[in-house]
Amino acid sequence: MPHDVHALFLDRDGTLIEDCHFVGSTDQVTLLPGTRDALARLLHAGTKLFLFTNQSGVNRGYFTLADVDAVNQRMIDLLDLGPEPFTRICVAPERPDEPSRYRKPSPRFIDEMRGEHALAAASTWMIGDRPSDWEAGLAAGVRVAAIVPDETAEKSRDRRLELGVRGYASLIDWLDDTAG
Repeated sequence: MPHDVHALFLDRDGTLIEDCHFVGSTDQVTLLPGTRDALARLLHAGTKLFLFTNQSGVNRGYFTLADVDAVNQRMIDLLDLGPEPFTRICVAPERPDEPSRYRKPSPRFIDEMRGEHALAAASTWMIGDRPSDWEAGLAAGVRVAAIVPDETAEKSRDRRLELGVRGYASLIDWLDDTAG
């Protein structure tokens, strides 16, 4: 178990659940391998978990915030880690071309939660599968890791290397590496 992880900011699609490109229905929710086990170990160790997700499908008219909430609840049900495994959930419904306070790569949510929960940067991580996730963590001054399943590894390789972000195939792989 990593001894220096006190808080984890997690992207949703492509990090915790399969990314079906605009996940707006509960029947699209499938946990990625190792997700439940990794989060269970982290929660057992007292780690605060935060969900931080861009959901531009809302402002594109593909689905509603209620649909996003239902998808999040389905994911929580599948995780089977209690009714509130996440200390806080931040959903940014804006499209990339719209003004937004929280849409990644903005670090605002991380910054606010670090202040509210007295989280040290050295023991806080942002984990996600896209450059906007990594950039949010880097801008907040926290540690950053990339989840890059095989199908997305090549697409993200150059950007990860440019940002100096190490990649992992799954959350459990990251957890096992930080524990070692």
